[in-house]
Amino acid sequence: MTARPRPNVLLIMADDHAPAALSAYGSSLNRTPNLDRIASEGLRLDLCFCTNAICTPARASVHTGKYSHTTGIKTLNDVIDQTQETTLGMLLHEAGYQTAFVGKWHLGHGGHSDPAGYDFWSVLPGQGRYTDPELHEMGTKVTEEGYVTDVLTEKSLGWLSQRDAERPFFLVCAHKAPHDPFQPHPKHRSLFTDQPIPEPATFHDSYENRAAAAGMATERVELMHLKNHLPDPVPQGMSPQEQKAWNYQIYMRNYLRCVASIDENVGRLLDFLDDNDLTEDTIVIYTADHGFFLGDHGWYDKRFMYEESIRIPFLMRYPRAVNPGAASDRIALNVDFAPTILDYTGVQAPSAMQGRSLCPLAEDRPPSDWRASMYYRYWMHLAHFNIPAHYGIRTERYKLIYYYGEALGSSGAIDRSTPPEWELFDLETDPDELNNIYHDPARQGLVAELKSELRQLQRSLGDDPHEKES
Repeated sequence: MTARPRPNVLLIMADDHAPAALSAYGSSLNRTPNLDRIASEGLRLDLCFCTNAICTPARASVHTGKYSHTTGIKTLNDVIDQTQETTLGMLLHEAGYQTAFVGKWHLGHGGHSDPAGYDFWSVLPGQGRYTDPELHEMGTKVTEEGYVTDVLTEKSLGWLSQRDAERPFFLVCAHKAPHDPFQPHPKHRSLFTDQPIPEPATFHDSYENRAAAAGMATERVELMHLKNHLPDPVPQGMSPQEQKAWNYQIYMRNYLRCVASIDENVGRLLDFLDDNDLTEDTIVIYTADHGFFLGDHGWYDKRFMYEESIRIPFLMRYPRAVNPGAASDRIALNVDFAPTILDYTGVQAPSAMQGRSLCPLAEDRPPSDWRASMYYRYWMHLAHFNIPAHYGIRTERYKLIYYYGEALGSSGAIDRSTPPEWELFDLETDPDELNNIYHDPARQGLVAELKSELRQLQRSLGDDPHEKES
């Protein structure tokens, strides 16, 4: 049997792209034909999750294969120490791959925190801007004219065109879009104006039968600050409910317009692979750093352990190994991405990586010991939208969340500012997570089982929370 050539790898990552805004996942909101092509010609993971739904920690997990408590990158303020952490780019570069990183790095920039292990890098400072973006490129600041999604794609295509065709490549194209403030390309500003965007079933969530955390959160659509969005004329004299409905339409139209640009530019990358006979030997992965509330529960943004926040798209095409139209509903995590890429490229994953290769799921041979639950932890206690720090476990059916009401200050002292509380959801009978059954007397045996499994996950992963449960 002829050995497979080492595959090229194209990792495309968006920011805040919820599966609900991908037609490959059955979206009723929009169509994404180019992204759908990756799914129809490869794999779609239906239960793929991030382990900390905020940009910097989530991206660190993708590049290191580790959880936030292991890397120490728990918040938006943390910076990766590449003298201590081994990243996917470093490993593939050492293995002889040509490597490039274009777009949103968001793990710090300047000096030691610029992307290590890449032959070429051109990264946005922080979030970057949508129009005429500034980039930090190989130690020099440059400003490129145009719309950021187009610019990053042009940079990626330019590097691909100049690469050494005799060596395999690893390219990360990390988009800013569709991150707030949701500024679409001018050519897309007329999209979605002919009919209202449907509101989700939980849009008017009352936050009853839940922990206090849900009711105290301020990431509510009616409170959105829309000054940076399209200058639609603002109706006067609206009631609070009318304001909420109006905000939602403006927000969602612009969000989906940003997604349209992502889809178009993914198509450009796929076309390049086709035109240069690279399709068969290139792994293409499309994903996002975390999910996003698209009006679900009346919210926007992320952070919570609710499904819309932690669930992420994962589409992968590799014609030499993955059958077209493959799908899996096994629990997969962002810490699995690095081990998966290393597995397919024949590079040994470091023992410190905490994820598992997804190759068996992609090739429809799931192992008998595949995970039946996942661990999540959000650390930024009340830092944004009044959302408390929390952790929890999600199994194939249940979700247990603990809002522990504490945060460690810079001095290491414990700041208890919200009461600890628990939520338990039965995702089979309550997929929208509206009914907290934690205090149901008939469920106390289940509660005990899930707490035990949660503790086991924490022990096995090396997380030792400081808080004392109530």
